[in-house]
Amino acid sequence: MDNEIPTSILAIDLGGTKILLGEVTPDGEVLNTKSYLSDTTTQTIALEHIIHAIHDYKKTVPFIAKEQIAIGIGLVGRVDHENGIWLEIEPGKSQETDVKQIIEALFHLPCGIDNDVACATKSEQHFGWGTLSNNFLYLNVGTGIAAGFVVNKEYITGSHFNAGEIGHTVVAMDSDVLCGCGRTGCVERLASGLGLHERIIALKDEYPSTSLNIEEGERISAYAIFDGAESGDELCSKVTEDAAAALASTIMNLVRVSDPDTIILGGGVTNNTYFLNRIKHYLNPRTMRFVTNGLVLPKHSQTESGLIGAALVGLETSKLLR
Repeated sequence: MDNEIPTSILAIDLGGTKILLGEVTPDGEVLNTKSYLSDTTTQTIALEHIIHAIHDYKKTVPFIAKEQIAIGIGLVGRVDHENGIWLEIEPGKSQETDVKQIIEALFHLPCGIDNDVACATKSEQHFGWGTLSNNFLYLNVGTGIAAGFVVNKEYITGSHFNAGEIGHTVVAMDSDVLCGCGRTGCVERLASGLGLHERIIALKDEYPSTSLNIEEGERISAYAIFDGAESGDELCSKVTEDAAAALASTIMNLVRVSDPDTIILGGGVTNNTYFLNRIKHYLNPRTMRFVTNGLVLPKHSQTESGLIGAALVGLETSKLLR
């Protein structure tokens, strides 16, 4: 067949609540996907869920390409991608796990791993905004906040595979909002999906007339908060404006650090026109004058970005073994 696809990579994107598996070609085309529940209580439990998902995918989803040449996995937390070792989910939850060795022994394919935000950044680097820019910042604002830096075409990992943990950048010096890192006023506690929810819960008693539906034990979505702010709800406006100002400060600080010409806003929280405009409101034009491409959304959807990046990591590992 003329249109037969010769090779593909089995890509896995681990999230806090779900695992997404997909078959991806070396040139970044997502052929098929299937979603599974995840559990990141520990690395051992998370890896068990990943292994179960791979077994199920192979049994239930027919591969489209003729041959699968690698497995690529995007993981939350700190990852030694060079040696294939998952170092930790987060500080205090560290259980060094040789994911590469375990997966290769089970499935007999080369396996590459990396951090999930690194995967999304590399997806943009190869198939998205990176085709137009050698210096960009991928800012992921989801349940947490992290970033990927590409400087002079190189992805920056840092000496301990910990570069880009900018959620722990202090942006509100007078804030009493405590972060898990031990400081107060970190952007993640003010502007991430979880942070927005926490701020609503912390301030709700000060705004008894809020129209926001707050149910015990239920996460309040960022979009519900932004909708409330747009319609004039005082509690939602307070939390939204604080978050927008915090993210704008973070962006301007990062612009001074690495001089990007493009800032890509990934993750679910910033994919909202009202909130995006509020962030832009707090940006200083003088600080942003060299960001010539401005604030942009990813070329691929958030779902595809993580999978494509994971596939690239698997492909890189397979090439090293040839």
